[in-house]
Amino acid sequence: MSIFSAAEFRRRAEAHLGGKPGDHTLFGDYRLNPGVPGTVAGMKLRDAAVLIGVVEDDEAHVILTKRQDTLRKHSGQIAFPGGKVDGDESAELAAIREAEEEIGLGQHFIDVIGGLPQIPVLSGFRITPVLATIRPGFELRPNPDEVEHIFQVPLSFLMNAANHEQDTWERGGASRRFYVMPYEGWRIWGITAGIIRSVYERLYE
Repeated sequence: MSIFSAAEFRRRAEAHLGGKPGDHTLFGDYRLNPGVPGTVAGMKLRDAAVLIGVVEDDEAHVILTKRQDTLRKHSGQIAFPGGKVDGDESAELAAIREAEEEIGLGQHFIDVIGGLPQIPVLSGFRITPVLATIRPGFELRPNPDEVEHIFQVPLSFLMNAANHEQDTWERGGASRRFYVMPYEGWRIWGITAGIIRSVYERLYE
């Protein structure tokens, strides 16, 4: 079995779902920017969830989207399907609901593995990455109000540290380092790349 198969992804994820609140500071962008936790700690954050869906195929792929340029938050960026958690719904249910609303992925194709610890981000959200495998046979349809394009990236590409470049963002005297993962003309960066790097560090490093 390939280490980048959907089945192996599930096996590794199930072994690492635990984690403790706050251990997000040990992974991803937080490793690059040790001062960020103090900045985020004073912010009022809204709960959100994203679906990291690994498609079961001969070569496992991860579903990503390009958000519409007209959106208020993270416009034009590459993102996982996802959004705000409504009321008292769980992160898992929010991620499934958003995937159906944004890209037309039916919930009967989604086999949820579980959520990783929440990741607070400077844009004002506390994001739960929900890991899942996706059974074949689905047909995706972008919601034109939110999603400009849907594409898939091989899991083997995303879980290879050689593809994790770094860049620096500077504004108002502040400097932040972040990951960039260019793939076939797509520039995966920001929160999405940080989450991918966190998954890599937890499951494949």
